[in-house]
Amino acid sequence: MRIRDVECISAPELFDRLRQTRLRGHGQPLVYEHARLELKSMATDDLWPAQRYLLTPNVERIHDLRSALLERGIDIFSLEGACRVQADGLTDDGRPMPVLPPIVEESIEPDGRTVLLINDGMHRVWAARQRNLPITVVLVRDVPRQWPYYAFPLENGWADVREMTTAPPTHEKKNHRDPGNHKALFRDFNAVFPGVQEARNAATEAAPKKAANG
Repeated sequence: MRIRDVECISAPELFDRLRQTRLRGHGQPLVYEHARLELKSMATDDLWPAQRYLLTPNVERIHDLRSALLERGIDIFSLEGACRVQADGLTDDGRPMPVLPPIVEESIEPDGRTVLLINDGMHRVWAARQRNLPITVVLVRDVPRQWPYYAFPLENGWADVREMTTAPPTHEKKNHRDPGNHKALFRDFNAVFPGVQEARNAATEAAPKKAANG
């Protein structure tokens, strides 16, 4: 992968913009307006997935991107903020792509457990896991209890996650908290960092291109 341009985004700017994140429903509140946000390096074993499968081509793209950016002194597993990257083959139309640390929420579940639930950046966490490396995440605490992440954590954590070459047409990706209106609790990161939640390459997926929170 050939990097054409990189624009760095500081941690304060990253946090300021993430505080503008709205839900898709419930009146579109600013879900992180009063939350505590911090950058934290974490072992992947300490993070809890909500997503049952990942796509191998997207994982490979993460590894390729990391290798290319390491040549510029940037490690996407250890970001001190965020960046916008323009690189050959990174997006379908050649536009710059936002690269953020994975977003992880401290989530209090109905059974009383508190888990660090991966909201966005599942492929990046998986790629770091493959390398046995920690990963720096945006850790979000004190999210209002009435607005939990829109999917439950997987019952068995990483043991329930599979890597696949294409998206299966009938396999449910997540266990939604509100199956009848599952996008109401969706965090619209794409509105504050355009492109961050878009599927990057329709050719790698069996399903049509759509917004994805992984």
